Amino acid sequence: MAKIIDASAAAALIQEGDSVLFGGSGSGHAVADDVIEAIVRRFQQTGQPAGLWLSSIVTIGDWDDRGFSRMAVPGLVRRVVTAGFNNCPRISDLAMANEIEAYTLPQGALSQLTREMSAGRPGLITRTGLHTFVDPRLEGGKQSRRTTEDLVRLIEIDGEEYLFYRAFPVDVAIIRGTTADENGNISMEDEPYFGENFSIAATAHLHGRAVIAQVRHMAAAHSLDPKSVKVPGSMVDYIVVSPDQWQTYQTRFDPAYAGWIRRPDSAMPVLPFDIRKSIARRAAMELFPAAVVNLGYGVSNGISQVAAEEGFYKEVVLTIEQGLMGGVPAVGKDAGTAFNYDAMFDQPYQFDFYDGGGLDIAFLSFAEVDQQGNVNVSRFGGRIGGPGGFINIAQGAGKVVFSGTITTGGLDIEPDGRGGVTLKREGRSRKWVKHVEQITFSGRYALEREQEVMYVTDRAVFRLTTAGMELIEVAAGVDVERDVLDQIEFPVRVSPHLRTMESRLFRDEPMQLAAEFRARSRPQRRHVAEKVACTD
Repeated sequence: MAKIIDASAAAALIQEGDSVLFGGSGSGHAVADDVIEAIVRRFQQTGQPAGLWLSSIVTIGDWDDRGFSRMAVPGLVRRVVTAGFNNCPRISDLAMANEIEAYTLPQGALSQLTREMSAGRPGLITRTGLHTFVDPRLEGGKQSRRTTEDLVRLIEIDGEEYLFYRAFPVDVAIIRGTTADENGNISMEDEPYFGENFSIAATAHLHGRAVIAQVRHMAAAHSLDPKSVKVPGSMVDYIVVSPDQWQTYQTRFDPAYAGWIRRPDSAMPVLPFDIRKSIARRAAMELFPAAVVNLGYGVSNGISQVAAEEGFYKEVVLTIEQGLMGGVPAVGKDAGTAFNYDAMFDQPYQFDFYDGGGLDIAFLSFAEVDQQGNVNVSRFGGRIGGPGGFINIAQGAGKVVFSGTITTGGLDIEPDGRGGVTLKREGRSRKWVKHVEQITFSGRYALEREQEVMYVTDRAVFRLTTAGMELIEVAAGVDVERDVLDQIEFPVRVSPHLRTMESRLFRDEPMQLAAEFRARSRPQRRHVAEKVACTD
């Protein structure tokens, strides 16, 4: 039977050099933050536990000083393995300063790897990450100079290339649920996502030393609905009760995130009229009825609000890699959850679906694009973001639409309200460069696999072809040579059928897209060809 202890006692269970695997996602979603705080306090007071190996599936933090950023104390951490550092910037700082061993690996690969680890298998075999910076022929997912151990290997099975993600030891697992009963059974009825708590707990229970679960409530034995129990008490050693546990770092509790209510359409937020909305609108024009879609963080996240404003968001299937199907993805720092969804399930199953080709279209943002059509979102501008679920999503979708601006740093460009754009000040830094700093998406591999790839920007639209990047649309008010081609560090082919972007994109009124959306026929479903002939 699990023992009830406080957070300080939980922190005392962790020993020097332990490998600690955390459940949770993003900005506090199902994160055991009270236990994290207690670990840091103990280290600051006693110098123990030093030299930890921290792991999580999804990056954990509030883009400031919570989550893994809170643990970025010199000496506390030796190694970090997770999908990214974008919302734990202090961990990024330690990695950039070469003070820790740092790996950022695909979120889906890590998620699926927990199942392999719980079963005692040696690792995960998958194509996810081939020809990206995770491929050991490039960087092997390593993000600091002192990081030398190979956690990813290239293997061949029946003449085809795969990546093998090695299992790693877990001494202690730290997870979070909503309620624990007296027998230690853990339910997650108020959580905004399920993650892989069962596999994380099973890994530590079967092959490690302890499983610690933080919850908001205690309940009598046998009082939980058995179907609501996500982790059985036989796998839980210690329970920390935190009555003031928030749902996310931003939100104390939203019943819509928990799936208890559905928000009315009138409560749907409307995007402010700016260039980001124009970009999201153009991307949304690629949607068709019943399309199964993933929306990435950043500009692409606004596509759901565009679809809602235009009246057809219920006619596509929006998904989130964390394991939510249908509904509307949350925006801002609550991204990673959703409301009005049809189903919430364990995260590894969503990535199984993605990797198998379940996505019709993925809408993702970019930080850099290069002459090969490669996209970088994982390391740029002196920061390490990591891939998150980007690699699984981008490689698994039949069509990928990347969104962003052509330049950055002081860029001042706005829709003019009449049908074009006004470029008041060009950005100081170019985002379309000869060579991206890190390959998070391989354009050459996409072409090998016959993916359709588009790039929607603040002033133009491009597509990737076997002959290179091609400009296919440009906004009114833009000089093609000065404002587009001269801002790109590599040659771009201009389509002989170059079109002007639709004026509706740049007017402060609904675009009336619903009728033409419904008139679109579903493209013939193409499973992305699994060719691995290209080399980097």
